[in-house]
Amino acid sequence: METNLMRVRDIIENIERVVVGKRKEIELSLVSLFAGGHVLLEDVPGVGKTMMVKAIARSLGADFKRIQFTPDLLPSDVTGVSIFNQQTQQFEFRRGPIMANVVLADEINRTSPKTQAALLESLEEGSVTVDGETIKLERPFFVMATQNPVEYAGTFPLPEAQLDRFLLKLKLGYPDELDEFEVLNRLQHEHPLERLVPVMSTEEVINIQKKVIDVHVGDDLKGYIVDLVQQTRKNRFVELGVSPRGTIALMKASQAFAYIQGRDYVIPDDVKHLAPYVLAHRLILTAESKMTNRTEEQVIYAILEQTRVPVQQRRLSKT
Repeated sequence: METNLMRVRDIIENIERVVVGKRKEIELSLVSLFAGGHVLLEDVPGVGKTMMVKAIARSLGADFKRIQFTPDLLPSDVTGVSIFNQQTQQFEFRRGPIMANVVLADEINRTSPKTQAALLESLEEGSVTVDGETIKLERPFFVMATQNPVEYAGTFPLPEAQLDRFLLKLKLGYPDELDEFEVLNRLQHEHPLERLVPVMSTEEVINIQKKVIDVHVGDDLKGYIVDLVQQTRKNRFVELGVSPRGTIALMKASQAFAYIQGRDYVIPDDVKHLAPYVLAHRLILTAESKMTNRTEEQVIYAILEQTRVPVQQRRLSKT
């Protein structure tokens, strides 16, 4: 556990050479990666969303592809297409950019719902279906999608079914004064991304993903997670609560977060820390809530305050 924890810290520090002042967001992105999930990054243009994804991919030395979503992008531009070869008189499959270890789905909400739907199978099942044939994607498979706020021109809101496929939704926000000053220093002569080297292999990522599954989650913690999700379905400000997929996501994310903290067991604070990032984007608020400018995050924080936290006994490690 100690060695793996040091390796996780190495990759966080490596990414921080490019992304300044966003350690929490980097850590949460790795939580999603190690839990086998995907991340949706939402924020205004220019705050470093794309740069963070590139830094993660380069730190892993992984096969990386970028999909720039535009209004005229077709589903086959994402998944791949079969092309007839006149020399061999056979159809040949040309792999789409979704078939990589780390995929940047840039400005995902600038394309049509039809193309957005092409991602659903890959996000949930780790496979794509082309011309009736299902192709399994190589592990690790990690999608980080960026989107601009829906108030911006030329955006299409992501459907609820697609939002539910993302393990976490994060916002980077503007850097503070000192961090922004440091950004200028680092970019004055060259971009730090050019000097970034891999510090973890894809084989190590797969190995960590296997270990994360074994992180202990007690029945009291499972009950706490279920209580939180149940409360989202009963809350008067919520029209549609969190699905069972969200319940599973919160448990898996908590396991990965506990692993990153150097523990082989989950504690209530892990669940409380992750709940806003895992659950908020899965809610649909009532019209009344939207009129009063209530946010999904505020609803989740209120539910956390009202839900009884189990008294968790520390689990002794076997190591």
